[in-house]
Amino acid sequence: MSKIIILWICMVFFHILDDFVLQGWLAQAKQKKFWQENAPDKLYRNDYRIALLIHGFSWACSVHIPVLIFCGIFERSIPFLTWFIMFNCHWLTHSYVDNLKANKHKINLIQDQLIHIGQISLMWLAYILVM
Repeated sequence: MSKIIILWICMVFFHILDDFVLQGWLAQAKQKKFWQENAPDKLYRNDYRIALLIHGFSWACSVHIPVLIFCGIFERSIPFLTWFIMFNCHWLTHSYVDNLKANKHKINLIQDQLIHIGQISLMWLAYILVM
């Protein structure tokens, strides 16, 4: 199997690991409803937003781990600006999509996961093109 396909599989695996196994308390904390029920004081009304951003950051880190390993093993490099833009776009997009599911109730889990797999696929393709 091509090492490039293995890279995509590893990125998807790290996505699953972060989105389902490692998320823990953040799965509840990124829901506005959680804060309304458990900390109804106005002071905490926007705390779900930081939970969304923290999970999005964790996810972006996780799906980039295989990319960094791939670059190290196969002596490839990615321009820093390219990496920086990609990382931040995927971090913020992941947070936005999770908000659509957890708070806006505009998408379901299937749609959420299809969007995340689409993100990974686009990121993978972009990295392959610049390496």
